[in-house]
Amino acid sequence: MTAPLLHILSATDCPQHADTVVIGGGIVGVSTAYWLARAGQKVVLLEKGRIGAEQSSRNWGWCRQQNRDARELPLSRVSLSLWEEMMQDCGAEIGFRRCGLIYLSNDEAEIDGWARWGHFARGEGVDTRMLTATEAAEHGAATGQAWKGGVWSPTDGIADPAAAAPMIAQGIVKHGGIVLQGCAARGLETSGGAVSAVVTEKGVIQTKQVVLSGGAWAGSFLHQLGIFFPQSSVRSSILSVAPGAQGLPDAVHTKEVSVTRRGDGGYTLAISGLAKVDPTPRMLRGSKHFLPMFLRRWRSLAPGGPQAWRCNFDGLKEWKLDQPTPMEHMRILDPRPDAPTIAKTLAQGRQLFPALQNVPLQASWAGYIDSTPDGVPVIDSDIGMPGLALAAGLSGHGFGIGPGVGHLMADMVLGRTPVTETGQYKLSRFAKSQWGKVSEF
Repeated sequence: MTAPLLHILSATDCPQHADTVVIGGGIVGVSTAYWLARAGQKVVLLEKGRIGAEQSSRNWGWCRQQNRDARELPLSRVSLSLWEEMMQDCGAEIGFRRCGLIYLSNDEAEIDGWARWGHFARGEGVDTRMLTATEAAEHGAATGQAWKGGVWSPTDGIADPAAAAPMIAQGIVKHGGIVLQGCAARGLETSGGAVSAVVTEKGVIQTKQVVLSGGAWAGSFLHQLGIFFPQSSVRSSILSVAPGAQGLPDAVHTKEVSVTRRGDGGYTLAISGLAKVDPTPRMLRGSKHFLPMFLRRWRSLAPGGPQAWRCNFDGLKEWKLDQPTPMEHMRILDPRPDAPTIAKTLAQGRQLFPALQNVPLQASWAGYIDSTPDGVPVIDSDIGMPGLALAAGLSGHGFGIGPGVGHLMADMVLGRTPVTETGQYKLSRFAKSQWGKVSEF
């Protein structure tokens, strides 16, 4: 069974002109198009399948500042406020609420790392509170066990992955934008080296500005244009259990399992960082860029299988604009979850939280999380082709900061003062080696 997702209706006819075309209807794409539409632009959002059907509906739903990379922290702070603003405008079904996030641990090294991050983050204005053993036991009462310590971030929260992107897409339409589902962008036309049009399977849209927010597909799309974007994806498997468990926190992380309350009263369960590496042609060609990251994560990553290769979302072959592309053959990336991972997650969840022992498994699914070599996204309007901007490589952090990424991308397109600094998100940073380039936070 795939991840739950709200289905929405959208336009069927392809317009001939647009101020900006946004390619990709995940949380970043809908947020970008939303802020552009609110600014009065004639914006068209293209989605090859369904809005939010890939990783934007397959994540935990966490919207956090806690334990963010320092380079992402300003964007995560802005995003929390933008979640609230977008929910007021687009509807409560987005499901955002500042329920607070709980981190519990019996690993002193892990607790020390959280403490160092907290010292830094409090200097940046983040409300993050270290928990003593007694306080951790109180916050983790649902586990029925003692804890050496933890963290409580009361202003962080969650949103509903099943509804957020579709509801924001409806907000685009509310503000005069156009949303096209089932319409793949095959490529771009240029004039004098700059963007002049987007070629879609349903027709050509004349435009001078394109934002690519294609998630795991972004690198392959840019490859068609001769632009190198180092990107790799891993397959993450998670599950949900039915409603019925009582007394669990809304969102809690432990090394064994992380648990998040869903909109239907059930819970999402996942093991943080645990994933399979399914090789792809572009991954193999660009492996030198990702070797430092893979070596850091070797305990949680394991070799996968041929699923990604068969899906052909990260290939090296050139597409023809007058013929169907891989995106039309694979409308939605819906990989099989790893059965041993699902079994391990459910077993550890039930062992840690007794209230889950008699609650049945509801669904399980997998998704491809696209990452950059340093785990920080690219949000850049200067990537080598005038009129083409990129917002991708969210590295498993995209859902929570999606509203901020979209706002920042809109700022760049409109030439207004950016909502946060932008230098750390440049594509050009990957021109240099990634060895040793790891933020402490």
